[in-house]
Amino acid sequence: MSADRRQDEKTIADLVERWASAIRAGDLEGVVADHADDIVMFDVPPPHDGVRGIEAYRAVWPPFFEFIASGAAFEIVRLDVTADADVAYAHALLRCDKPEELEAHPDRRLRLSLGFRKDNGRWLVTHEHHSFPLEG
Repeated sequence: MSADRRQDEKTIADLVERWASAIRAGDLEGVVADHADDIVMFDVPPPHDGVRGIEAYRAVWPPFFEFIASGAAFEIVRLDVTADADVAYAHALLRCDKPEELEAHPDRRLRLSLGFRKDNGRWLVTHEHHSFPLEG
C-alpha cells in the first residue's frame, strides 16, 4: 500500500472520530462539517427510504442529541477504512444505547457504513448507513 493511501485512510479515520465526538458533544456544525451537500443517509428511525441532502441530514440530529444527553453511549468499537485515489469506504461497529440497554445486551452493536469521495483534495461523506441487527 502506498504512503498516500495510508495517509488518506488515516485522514478518513480521523474524520470519522471527529464526527463521533461532535455527535457526543451535540455539535451540529461538527456533525455536518465533512458531509457532501448531496449526502444520502439510511438510518435506524424513519424515514425508511432515507434522508437526502445536507439540510435533511442536518434536521435529523437534534432528537439524537437529546438521546445522547440522556446518558446514551455513542462509542466506536472498531473502524476499518479502505481508500483509493478518489473514493473510499469505511465500516464500523459502535456501542450505541442507554446504559441499561447496554447492560442487558452487552454485545449489541450499531453497524455503520460510510462512503466518501475526494472533492478538491478533501474527503467528504456522501453515503451513511446505520443499522442494528435484528434480535432473534
